[in-house]
Amino acid sequence: MRLDKFLKVSRIIKRRTVAKEACDGGRVSLNGRAAKAGAEVREGDVLEIRFGSRLGRYEVVRLQETVRKDAAAEMYRVLSEDESVRVERNG
Repeated sequence: MRLDKFLKVSRIIKRRTVAKEACDGGRVSLNGRAAKAGAEVREGDVLEIRFGSRLGRYEVVRLQETVRKDAAAEMYRVLSEDESVRVERNG
């Protein structure tokens, strides 16, 4: 399954266009490497996503083309969600 589609279906990112922009902007990595929106995701892969000052790490548990909203969180396991990734600015 394409990375941008997985992010949308799993509801880690709510819209596919936003998921694609995040991938193209270098904010998503797949198994430690920068990933494009069209990268293939497999069960067991580890995703890192930078949301502003937050860094989230997720393991892909299950792939499904469609899933109900209440079951979307079962597609991945949260490894960490760290808010300590901050950029300090002077002035």
